[in-house]
Amino acid sequence: MHHFVRRTAGIIAALAVVTALGAGCGKDDDKDSASSTTSTTTAAAPAGGDTHAAETKMATRDGAEITVVVGILEKYNQMGGTTGTLGMPTGPARNAPDGGMLQEFDGGAIYSSPTQGTHVVWGEIRKAWDDQGGASGKLGYPASDEYDITGGKQSDFSGGSIAWVDNETTVTEK
Repeated sequence: MHHFVRRTAGIIAALAVVTALGAGCGKDDDKDSASSTTSTTTAAAPAGGDTHAAETKMATRDGAEITVVVGILEKYNQMGGTTGTLGMPTGPARNAPDGGMLQEFDGGAIYSSPTQGTHVVWGEIRKAWDDQGGASGKLGYPASDEYDITGGKQSDFSGGSIAWVDNETTVTEK
């Protein structure tokens, strides 16, 4: 176990360097040093800060490797990594409309857009957003992570918001 922790710390440190170079001195909030998942960087971020081009391969518990885009990996780690609410990735990161990226996880998805940043969408709010066309719909990309409001939760999007209060969703367009 001691060797695993040391190896994981080294990998995380290397990832932090690549992320800082690509994103301009961002921070790595990896809270998942005790998991059985490892990651290695397979490409450095190009000049100009486009972290969508840098990739990380995550080895899952069953030995499969799933590609995660570095910017999405930062958000994933902020959410607790493999032991967080999102759980494990279900497939590789893929392109989304208007130059964005998307990564699916057991418990939700992380969307990244050049104009709105990188945010988590999940649960009933995600279902309502998908019903509205997701990132391609009138609501567009998420502009915030889900946050608490009186009686429930809300997520903001570039074209409106979705609230989940008392087990009911309300979609509000701008």
